[in-house]
Amino acid sequence: MSKSGSIRVGVGGWTFEPWRDHFYPSDLKQKDELHYASRQLKVIEVNGTYYSSQKPETFAKWASDVPEGFIFSLKASRFVTNRRVLGEAGESMERFLTQGLTKLGGKLGPILWQLAPTKKFDAEDFEAFLKLLPDKQDGLPLRHVVEVRHDSFKVPEFIALLAKYGVAPVCAEHFDYPMIADVTADFVYARLQKGSDDIKTCYPAKDLKDWARRLETWAEGKVPDDLPLVDKERKVKSEPRDVFAFMIHEGKVNAPFGAIALQEEVGK
Repeated sequence: MSKSGSIRVGVGGWTFEPWRDHFYPSDLKQKDELHYASRQLKVIEVNGTYYSSQKPETFAKWASDVPEGFIFSLKASRFVTNRRVLGEAGESMERFLTQGLTKLGGKLGPILWQLAPTKKFDAEDFEAFLKLLPDKQDGLPLRHVVEVRHDSFKVPEFIALLAKYGVAPVCAEHFDYPMIADVTADFVYARLQKGSDDIKTCYPAKDLKDWARRLETWAEGKVPDDLPLVDKERKVKSEPRDVFAFMIHEGKVNAPFGAIALQEEVGK
C-alpha cells in the first residue's frame, strides 16, 4: 500500500477573461482553454454546475478534453443546498446526480455541497441531508464534501456526523468563514481563499511552503498540528488520504500560478 495519497492542486473553473493572455497563451483559442489548463493543473472545481444543469454530452466532452489522471470536482446545485430544510432536498439532489455527470467516469472527483452563509447547524436536519447522499451513481463511486459557512457548525456533533457518513468538511482558509480542519473521510478538501492578486503565486513563498507541508501531512494520513480542530479529542485513523486543494480568491487573476507553485512545492 502506498505510504501517501495523491495530492492535487487546482483552481475554480477554466473560463475567465483575465486569464487570457496572462495564464493562457495569447494565441490560444477559447475552445482549447480546458485542454490547456488541464495540462498545467491536476484538478479543477467546476462552479457552473452550481447554477445550472449540464447535458451528458457536455460532461463527456470535458472528460475527453483532459488527460488521464485529471480530476473534476463539481459544485452541487444551489437548489439542493440553498434551502431552509436540507432533509427535503431529495428530489433536487436526484435531478442533479442524474444529469449525466457520471459521463466523467474516473475523472469525477468530490462533489462539493456548499451551504449558505446563513445556514445554521441543526443536527437532525443535517443528518437527514447526509442520509440522502448516495455512495454510488450509475455504479460510479461518489465522494462528498460539505462546505459550511456558519460558526454554529463548529461543534463536535457536526464532526461526528460527517465521520459517521464518510463525508469530508471543506477546510476553508477564508477571511470570514470558519476553518474546519478535522479529518472525517478518506480524502481531504481545502479551499485556500486568502490569496492576493498582487502576488504572482497568490500566497507568499513561506505560506506556500506551510500549506505544502499540511497537504503532505494529510496525504500521509496524519493531521497538521497548526490548524484548528473542532473536536480536539477525536482520534483519526492514520491511513493514506487523497488531498485536493484549490486556489480560489476573490480576484483569482493569479490563481493558476498559485496552484502550480503549490503543486511544485509538494514533495520538495
